[in-house]
Amino acid sequence: MEACLYEPYKDSRVRCCLCSHRCIISDSCRGVCGVRENQRGVLNTLVYGKLIASHVDPIEKKPFYHFFPGSLSYSIATVGCNFSCRFCQNSEISRMPADHNGKIAGTAASPESVVEHALQTGCKSIAYTYTEPTVYFEFALDTARLAHEKGLYNVFVTNGYMTREALEMIQPYLDAANVDLKAFNNEFYRDVCGASLEPVRRTLILMKSMGIHVEITTLLIPGMNDDTAELSDMAAFIFSELGPDTPWHISRFHPTYRMTDCPPTPLASLLSARETGLKAGLRYVYTGNVPGEQGENTFCWRCGKLLIDRWGFTVRCSRIENSRCAYCGASIDGHFN
Repeated sequence: MEACLYEPYKDSRVRCCLCSHRCIISDSCRGVCGVRENQRGVLNTLVYGKLIASHVDPIEKKPFYHFFPGSLSYSIATVGCNFSCRFCQNSEISRMPADHNGKIAGTAASPESVVEHALQTGCKSIAYTYTEPTVYFEFALDTARLAHEKGLYNVFVTNGYMTREALEMIQPYLDAANVDLKAFNNEFYRDVCGASLEPVRRTLILMKSMGIHVEITTLLIPGMNDDTAELSDMAAFIFSELGPDTPWHISRFHPTYRMTDCPPTPLASLLSARETGLKAGLRYVYTGNVPGEQGENTFCWRCGKLLIDRWGFTVRCSRIENSRCAYCGASIDGHFN
């Protein structure tokens, strides 16, 4: 299927305008993502309707804590990714084309079947997740349009590397995004992820300006992106450019893929990072991948009372009424049932 958002270049090459790599792709070659191929001057997507994963998940698993907490989200993905993170948590999906000689696997699906399954399983939203949804943009866009028609919400779990053109195209149908802000220095993005920081910053600011609900996740890796000064700068950016109402999830790293020699994140580091965010003025800072910690609960930013009690991905009780704290009446930022 012909891809969208590309333009002719010299000598039968094309320039892909979907993500900030803006790959220039020669005939019979693919872009960085491994799933968009130049076929005689026409850029084609190789993954339209080829789902490698489809599951019903709690929305908290994405993670979204302020977008209809306690609801279910029908989660889909294809193979491929435009990043090459050495710590990838879903490498068997995202890195399949890169690690297996261009292999594309998946089960045939249509936007109609995805929306139908979401409705049948009682989901409130469709999550485009597990890998970077930008790489299967055409399928995500068609599905998102239909989902809105059927009363479903659409959420991206994304690295934030899409171009402005791509974001403007999906914006009318994109209700929320959890963006991985992987670090706050360009060297980390370049050396560990094969990308750069500035396009992610721009995407976050643009999403907020478009009215998309934004939450941020940072996987804290010991000795890599856990410097206190860097985390302070990240928190200051979130506060000043995105607003104190932006939830920030700081998650525990577990050794995987090409970083098996790095230890898991100490709990003390997670708690310290959370405290850094709260001191910066952020209202909602969470710790992830450590069930049972207070950092997974939602507290009122004004009176400090416990509002949403969680255990892992389960909401045990909620004391938010009409988007307000049941104790002091403060407006709680987000979207609630």
